[in-house]
Amino acid sequence: MISLIANLILPFLILFIILYGLLKRKEMYDPFLKGAADGFRIVAEVAPTLIALFFAIQIFRSSGALDLLVRILSPAANFLQIPTEVLPVIFAKLFSSSAATGFLLDIFKNSGPDSAAGFLSSIILSSTETCFYIMSVYYSSVHIRKTRYTLFGALVATFAGITASIVLCRFFYF
Repeated sequence: MISLIANLILPFLILFIILYGLLKRKEMYDPFLKGAADGFRIVAEVAPTLIALFFAIQIFRSSGALDLLVRILSPAANFLQIPTEVLPVIFAKLFSSSAATGFLLDIFKNSGPDSAAGFLSSIILSSTETCFYIMSVYYSSVHIRKTRYTLFGALVATFAGITASIVLCRFFYF
């Protein structure tokens, strides 16, 4: 039943908009074209920032800098009883949710989804945000260059999400 409703929502919404325009005798096609043109303009403005961000992420991964960072922070992770496999998920999530999901799938493949690393990584992905990605997309689309306290606040919120994830995992899993 739910899948039937889900499949009918979009056609119903389109039909509703068309009927609304007809009943109110409003022009619907020109605003649609204007909105589509604005969408393409925004994509064209944001695309260079996204390409640069994804390029930087790939360089970070390919150069071995992520592995080095994980090796440096492994003693602290071991002291806090955090599986070291989770560290790449934490760092990747700051930049790209899809990269973090890729690391999560590697954890699922190697350790299993019910492992401590899989459980903690899943909660971290649900409790944190892609700070740098969001900031680059939103700020570049409205041409903001000075972010003031946004990055600090986003990193504090991410740290709080990671801390809450660890506490939850210790309470429910470890």
